[in-house]
Amino acid sequence: MSTVNSPRFNIQAGSELTRNVEPLLHEIRHALQTFLDTGETSIIDLRSIPLAPGEEDSIINTLGQGEVQALLDVLGPSEIYETKYAGVWIVTHYNDDDNIISRFVEITDSPDVLKSQREDVVDALNALVTELGTDKT
Repeated sequence: MSTVNSPRFNIQAGSELTRNVEPLLHEIRHALQTFLDTGETSIIDLRSIPLAPGEEDSIINTLGQGEVQALLDVLGPSEIYETKYAGVWIVTHYNDDDNIISRFVEITDSPDVLKSQREDVVDALNALVTELGTDKT
């Protein structure tokens, strides 16, 4: 019987950062620096990264929550908040059973999901014109 060296995973418990958390936090730091230097935004899909149990919570807890938050109800509920680090946002989408279906860290001045879409603004203008009984000029 041969012995094969199988990979060992070192998943730490408690308040210590695990092996996947710290590199992700450094990636966020680099993305924030790039955003400041060039204006380039970044999105990190936390659900597409292989994280051990508790690692996503470690990332969320480390980033904390800042002063700005928004709740949306478009094709299901969504929660958006800026972390305690300005320019770093957590965007979480839920299904109708309140299970998380996607979670992103966005490095930007404002997440795209909060920005008005041009078509919606056109519809809003038309509705306001109709309400006021005026023309668009």
